Amino acid sequence: MQYKYCPLCGKKLVIKYCWDEGGVPFCETHKELFFNLPKPCIMIGVVKENHILLLKQSYIFKNSKVLLTGYVGIDETAEEAAIREVKEESGLNVNGIKYLGSDYVEGKEILMLTYMAFYESGEIVKSDEVEDMGWVKLDEALSVMQEDIVGKKVVEKILKYLKNN
Repeated sequence: MQYKYCPLCGKKLVIKYCWDEGGVPFCETHKELFFNLPKPCIMIGVVKENHILLLKQSYIFKNSKVLLTGYVGIDETAEEAAIREVKEESGLNVNGIKYLGSDYVEGKEILMLTYMAFYESGEIVKSDEVEDMGWVKLDEALSVMQEDIVGKKVVEKILKYLKNN
């Protein structure tokens, strides 16, 4: 989120230079700095034996399958958001959630927190926001994720993790 107006009074913010932070939006009325913030989002690769759960959502990428993603709510941790999003979008339960790292999605102000988890139980019941969903062999996943640059990095990390454990 990029601040242009004060969320307290609505006045236009000015840029104030703050040490090593550089120019930061500043409210002259409230004498308050408002640091621009990325939106936290999770991406999770759900693994079941030698398969990974992939989705088709044309509003994200036209010609590519993707990993499951979702925004972190105000009242939850990133890990809680990951588990909730898996349940909401797929109907599945997961366990063994592991943090894989973070990435920044250019042009979208999104800080993507990436995870993997293992299928625990349930049958796929896709949400209405998902066009298609299913299990894809892990060694074939990268070839159907052409446009999902962050997702491909996550799959590569999952393959490396599974190889070493």
